[in-house]
Amino acid sequence: FLYFIVSPAMVMMSVLSRALRNIASAERRGKRQVLLRPSSKVIVKFLQVMQKHGYIGDFEIVDDHRSNKIVVNLNGRLNKCGAICPRFDCPADGFEKWVRNILPSRQFGYVVLTTSLGIMDHEEARQRNTGGKVLGFFY
Repeated sequence: FLYFIVSPAMVMMSVLSRALRNIASAERRGKRQVLLRPSSKVIVKFLQVMQKHGYIGDFEIVDDHRSNKIVVNLNGRLNKCGAICPRFDCPADGFEKWVRNILPSRQFGYVVLTTSLGIMDHEEARQRNTGGKVLGFFY
């Protein structure tokens, strides 16, 4: 008897890190738009934080009856963005360590956290005096 060993298909580990990597590489290549798939609620909230600070233009969620796609308009202001895996804990008084380690300067850039009050940047979390888990960064 012959037995065939079938290897399972590759599993996507982090949807957020793949989306942010696609945005950063499209921005580096000078593209005006980028298509992200699959979509998730975390990606949408992360993009809303980036849009609020003016690092990306508007984005549109395209329903394809599967896991959706997102079309993001880029405006050329983004230098780098990425996800932090694993999602480390960040207490309410520990933002300075993450800002110092990740961002190039204290004048610009944001560390994005997921908190019990929602997904927000480190400055808003400091104002609300809440900690959470570090999702990623952009500058």
